Amino acid sequence: MRKRLGRLTRGLLPRGLLGRSVLIILVPILVLQAVALQLFYGGHLDVISRRLAGGVAGDVAMLVELVRREDPENRAWLFREAVWRLDLALAFESGARLELVTRPASLPLLPLEEDLNKALWERVRLPFDTDWQSDPRSVIIRVQLPDGVLHVEAPRKRLFTATLYLFVIWLVGSALLLSGIAILFMKNQVRAIRRLADAAEAFGLGRDVGTIKPEGASEVRQAAAAFNRMQERIRRFVGQRTEMLAGISHDLRTPLTRMRLALAMLPRNAETEEDLVALTQDVEEMERMTAAYLAFARGEGVEQARPADLVELVQDVAANARRAGAQVEVAAPPGLPMSLRPDALRRCLGNLLDNARRHASRIAVGVRTVPRGGHGGPAGESPGPLWAEVTVDDNGPGIPAGQREGAFRPFHSGSPSGTGLGLAIAQDIVRAHGGEILLEESPLGGLRARVRLPV
Repeated sequence: MRKRLGRLTRGLLPRGLLGRSVLIILVPILVLQAVALQLFYGGHLDVISRRLAGGVAGDVAMLVELVRREDPENRAWLFREAVWRLDLALAFESGARLELVTRPASLPLLPLEEDLNKALWERVRLPFDTDWQSDPRSVIIRVQLPDGVLHVEAPRKRLFTATLYLFVIWLVGSALLLSGIAILFMKNQVRAIRRLADAAEAFGLGRDVGTIKPEGASEVRQAAAAFNRMQERIRRFVGQRTEMLAGISHDLRTPLTRMRLALAMLPRNAETEEDLVALTQDVEEMERMTAAYLAFARGEGVEQARPADLVELVQDVAANARRAGAQVEVAAPPGLPMSLRPDALRRCLGNLLDNARRHASRIAVGVRTVPRGGHGGPAGESPGPLWAEVTVDDNGPGIPAGQREGAFRPFHSGSPSGTGLGLAIAQDIVRAHGGEILLEESPLGGLRARVRLPV
């Protein structure tokens, strides 16, 4: 029960910081005004209403008694005095009988009608009827007398006070004014937080957002300044690491180049040919590993995202794999334009196809869009954010389920000829795009690499 109530409460609360902040400010104000309104209704308004109703009922009771005592010929002066002195218009319907009719309340939120009926019952002690609907400016009170019905027209201003309007206007006006001020103030504060969040997201995706201007509350300004310093430290660290590894790579390539030249200049004969070929292959492998280590260290983070066609990029990578001897089938829509780092993504997909080519004889590549919360379905079926999904299937031996997570670790290779960096580089590139990469069992019997990128 408690968990269900907690889920219901979370569902009713706003998800955004702006909504929750405004709610935190407005709820105490609204509760305070509700208490004030209740005190007004239960105290001031109730007392005033009873006193005004008692005054009108007392005047009506006195007039009823005077009408009963006076002869019908002498009642004219009483009617004139009632209008002049009491602001009550009188009329007498001789021989009429009062028909009591139940009428709906015209002022259901106010106690005026109930208080007037109660006061008339206490003071008049005769059958009576009150009509609040026939005249918008007056209340007509009908009292049954022995020889007819007395009609008393009382102005509503004698029963109603303008304080109620002023109080309600003050409550509603102050609530609207405070709500507007709170929304404007919190909107400015939340905008600064949103800019900081957008900058952090863009920087995490490898985009050069530059320094952000600190604004908003002092804590938000402090966070923005810390973010700017963090950006600078990370850029400096990445630049130093890249320069260091580039230097190491250059230093390693120089002796490797000399070794390749020395091997090429050695005399060849039947006895040394096999050894020379093996040494040449070792040198080539060392050069390839050096290039792979440098690419992993760079992380392809210098390239900026730009509009590109994902399907065209996949077709180019598949064509390169076919030229390398792979049998690749591609199933894709005519086009899928989106914001990408084409060179980095081409390297990512190339690594996936290269891994599949080394272990399988058949490769199938698929491109489609799926909802962010789903795992399949054609594009356009469900509204909302979409993934652009690229799947690479092969019919090779695959990777056991318990070892798939470890396959993304650098230098973890299941093949003696591999460096163990292909999947690690692919994962870094996909994450830099804000996506994800998964390893699953393929319908072809081998391994499926599923790459998802936000559209």
